[in-house]
Amino acid sequence: MKKFGKVAVGGTFDELHRGHKILLMKAFEIGERVVIGLSSDEFVSKLGKPHVTASFEERKQSLMVWLSERGLADKAEIVPLFDSFGSSVEDTSIEALVVSQETKPIADKINERRGKTGMHLLEIAEINMVPSQNCRPISTTRIRRGEMDREGRLLKKHLS
Repeated sequence: MKKFGKVAVGGTFDELHRGHKILLMKAFEIGERVVIGLSSDEFVSKLGKPHVTASFEERKQSLMVWLSERGLADKAEIVPLFDSFGSSVEDTSIEALVVSQETKPIADKINERRGKTGMHLLEIAEINMVPSQNCRPISTTRIRRGEMDREGRLLKKHLS
């Protein structure tokens, strides 16, 4: 039995890795429906990422393939994010947010904004950062640098 009817999760989801997948699976574990806010190309350009990021369409396609392989595509809605908040500050049907430790402060700001307008506050489900083989968090930046693969396994050239 799901705890919430509709939950939201957001991110860039570039180089869809084990940490992303655990975050997404948590959203489907606690929500009947999941709104996945996917950073638009415009928003990504403002984030100052230290690496090239795949296009919105490429990242969306990667998410759709992953969701379809797990039979979750019909329970998901992928929407573009143009800022850190998306529709979560005004959508009254969203009941909870699923976030990582890294994005928890954004969830707090969303609830602060919702509270100021008299909306119900969202439940926040926070997951721990997923560690790589060397116990540091898996990240797209580290994958793009060639330090690790998408499962968090260190690549030989970076073992020393």
